[in-house]
Amino acid sequence: MTESRQKPGIQRRARASKPKRPRGREPATGHTASQRIDQRIRDLVGWRGETLARMRALILAADPEIIEEWKWGNPVWSHHGIICTGEAYTKVVKLTFARGAKVPDPARLFNSSLEGNTRRAIDIHEGEKVNSVAFKKLVKAAAAQGKPPRAKGRPVKLLSGGNPQIAKGDGDAPVQAYIAAMPGWKRELGTRLDALIVRSVPRVSKTVRWNTPFYGIEGRGWFLGFHVFTRYVKVTFFQGVSLRPVPPGGTPKSKDTRWIDIYDVSFDESQMAKWVKQAARLPGWIP
Repeated sequence: MTESRQKPGIQRRARASKPKRPRGREPATGHTASQRIDQRIRDLVGWRGETLARMRALILAADPEIIEEWKWGNPVWSHHGIICTGEAYTKVVKLTFARGAKVPDPARLFNSSLEGNTRRAIDIHEGEKVNSVAFKKLVKAAAAQGKPPRAKGRPVKLLSGGNPQIAKGDGDAPVQAYIAAMPGWKRELGTRLDALIVRSVPRVSKTVRWNTPFYGIEGRGWFLGFHVFTRYVKVTFFQGVSLRPVPPGGTPKSKDTRWIDIYDVSFDESQMAKWVKQAARLPGWIP
């Protein structure tokens, strides 16, 4: 009889040759990333945790569009690409700026990794303080180095009504690619909407599905999406009927969904922010 299965020893060796990545090192974005950074700060008892928490707060205060990620087992802050990472060693907390060599540093905050052509770092030792005003300017300058991504270097195709065709993907990058391809005045509107949503819900998750950006809370679903039409941009709240006041758009067939159509760059930012904050607290839409 011919044996059809591998020998147990061979099977065991095959499995052993593919070690699993430690769970804490798996990449994450949005709320999950922020939770892991929270836990890292708690785990770093003493001055290192305090330092990382202080620098994190300054980074997020410098630019409302910065998002938190978790990569390579460390905190990462991004905006159209990585701004910097935060690493804690025995004697130093290190902030490494991915494009630091191109960032103006009149206050001379960079004090490490000075020999390369790309990266620069700030090493913070116990008891040291970093000039908060100069640091936030540095972060802003680093964020400005990023460029909105394009779809693999090719012009983005505009579908019916001028809606950008963007491949589905999670995180900030595909959303920024969509916004960058929005035609005419709608691009500025998309930029303003995205910034308002991030300001209102700092731990928001993002994705692009069906050529539409969606915003949500990880584990709770999506609460908002927007879509380009010929004369306007439609902002849809998936539990809009529960918002106060209820957004004006809706039909008898749309039981829970309500929306607002925006016809130019101007819109009521105060009201939009209130709707976004309310929507983020409600159970979201899960496809």
